[in-house]
Amino acid sequence: MSHDDFPTADPAVVTCGLPYANGDLHIGHLRTYVGGDVYSRALERLGQETAFVSGSDMHGTPVAVNAEQEGVSPEAFALDWHERYAETFPKFNVEFDNYGHTHDETNTAVTQQLVRDLDEAGHLYEKEIMVAYDPVDDQYLPDRYVEGTCPYCGAHARGDECDEGCQRHLEPGEVEDPESTITGNPAEYRERTHKFFAVSEFADYLTKFLDRLEGTSNARNQPREWIEQGLQDWCITRDMDWGIDYPGGEATESPREGSEAAEDDLVLYVWVDAPIEYISSTKQYSERVGADAFDWEAAWKEGVSDEHPEGGEIVHVIGRDIIQHHTIFWPAMLEATDHAEPRAVMASGFVTLDGKGFSTSRDRAVWADEYLDEGFHPDPLRYYLATNGGFQQDVDFSWEKFAERVNTELVGTVGNFLYRSLLFAHRNFEGGPDADAPSDDVAARIDEAVDDVAAAVNDYSVRALGDAVTDLARYGNEYIQRNEPWKLVDEDPDEAERVIYDCVALAKAIAVLFEPLAPEKSERLWDQLGEPGSVHDATVDAAREGPAGDLSEPTELFEQIEDERVEALNEKLEARVAESEADETDGDEEPDDGTDADADDETDANADETDSDDTDMTDIEPLSDDRISFDDFQELDIRVGRIEDAVGIDGADDLLKLTVDLGAETRTIVAGLKQLHDVDDLPDTKVIVLANMEKAELFGVESNGMVLAAGEEADLLTTYEDAEPGTKVK
Repeated sequence: MSHDDFPTADPAVVTCGLPYANGDLHIGHLRTYVGGDVYSRALERLGQETAFVSGSDMHGTPVAVNAEQEGVSPEAFALDWHERYAETFPKFNVEFDNYGHTHDETNTAVTQQLVRDLDEAGHLYEKEIMVAYDPVDDQYLPDRYVEGTCPYCGAHARGDECDEGCQRHLEPGEVEDPESTITGNPAEYRERTHKFFAVSEFADYLTKFLDRLEGTSNARNQPREWIEQGLQDWCITRDMDWGIDYPGGEATESPREGSEAAEDDLVLYVWVDAPIEYISSTKQYSERVGADAFDWEAAWKEGVSDEHPEGGEIVHVIGRDIIQHHTIFWPAMLEATDHAEPRAVMASGFVTLDGKGFSTSRDRAVWADEYLDEGFHPDPLRYYLATNGGFQQDVDFSWEKFAERVNTELVGTVGNFLYRSLLFAHRNFEGGPDADAPSDDVAARIDEAVDDVAAAVNDYSVRALGDAVTDLARYGNEYIQRNEPWKLVDEDPDEAERVIYDCVALAKAIAVLFEPLAPEKSERLWDQLGEPGSVHDATVDAAREGPAGDLSEPTELFEQIEDERVEALNEKLEARVAESEADETDGDEEPDDGTDADADDETDANADETDSDDTDMTDIEPLSDDRISFDDFQELDIRVGRIEDAVGIDGADDLLKLTVDLGAETRTIVAGLKQLHDVDDLPDTKVIVLANMEKAELFGVESNGMVLAAGEEADLLTTYEDAEPGTKVK
């Protein structure tokens, strides 16, 4: 790994977090896989040797539980979902170089060898631990067969994760008040011998690793808290049948003899073999195409290649709920076994639906197959998911917002420029306009777009990749409008041909640079331009070259989505959610707290409290009668921030210079908090920031944003839950 700007001389591997083989994919899942596909394609456009790999996560308790409920084996259950995923991803133009699964022979062998290497290096040990046991049903309860209370935050927790609270990884025996998810019986803890990986030994290494780590800031910041709290060693075995067997001696799949754990057929914890699938999938790709085309060992192992002594450029694209596994456990395993460490981790935010979280149980989701069944092309969704907010920020999906982005940006900006330019060229210049090269201004603007793409790749910003293309198309629209070739064709035919040649050159550049986000539409544009070969094989150098092919009559690349269509989609979604919620509700149950009667009682109570309040209401400013539109509100870019540093400004009694993490970037903001807050207490405070406030210079310091506070005492606005820096306030 080099940490040089891309492209580098080392092979790159881009991976996506493994989809769990346990249910249908929705567009929330697709955000990560589209993001990984966009990023890997963009690397290839720069000329970087790249393998894009992933696979299905086949093991773990939920698969075993659901397979048992359906009366099939866990292997058959998981393989069925794996095959569905393998069929679904290409439908969204997510083209993995290899898509395997964790239960195949390759991953089983690679996993067991890596665990043996950990053991031989002295990083594994046995320990007696408390494991949940159902005394009524007479069985041990691994991971998600157990639910109870998180010992750290008190929220509801399932097995190995506090998924409704602090999101912390939980070791066996930590869940308080355990119950069996199978029978509902109270569980008890009994001693068992299990295998542990000494992660705590790698605390210093992991701290330095996070200093080097590239990608999104949440992937660096979140795990630092866990290290500072003290790393706990990691139990890597489980009491269950479904999984990869804990390896014994060389080339054996049976547990070690002579240990108490060996008597019970332990399997490896799912988070051991899941990330190792990244290596296994790359290995399968190399075996298929040959090491000359891509050498998996040169990418993943240190010291095996003189040309790549530190391994390759490993980039993990994941959801933010699995940051801990990819920035603590996984790099420690790699370091302990002389594998290349990840260069970057890109952790995405979640996708919500009309401001609410997706609910698979209530069918409140836009399913992947549903999107395609509605007749939509995959590329507009790819563009929407990649460019609607920073990658680590949450994205809210609604059919209205989706239609607006398609209609204004893909149809109105990109599609409009391409169609009007190529249609004019086709009708007025047989075979296409002719010139030696694009004009200097247009060539410079294409170079700028190429530089923007390279910068976006090195900033790990898939949104900026889309912005580079739409900005170039916007320039093209302005260029053709400014030069009016429809007038020049009669007044100055040579000048008209030069202008349209420039427009076709811009169209070719768009085809190359837009390929990562809209691969199918870009290939269609490439064909309309009459360019040889495939746009998928073109690098950014081709974007700088003038058009060479014979133009065909163009067709419009993107279709307008009408309001009536949006209304119909909303009605269908609302009816489906309502039906699902009705199915879940027992008619004999008491209504929940959202009934009118309860609301009235609450209103009365609040009224009584207000009457007895000592607050002088004359001190409260009246509400403004001046209203703003929803569109005006949408123009306000309000974000969650975290203060990283606060220092006084010389010569200013009230002002502080704040360094604020806004997720996508870190800003300097001047705020009048010096006399109202303890300055030393401000770092790590969550704040709400108006991010698109005009810049201002105060006492020689440029302020880039505004921290929001209430009243004369500057009561800082913050968040109730744990919203990440950069999350948009809506």
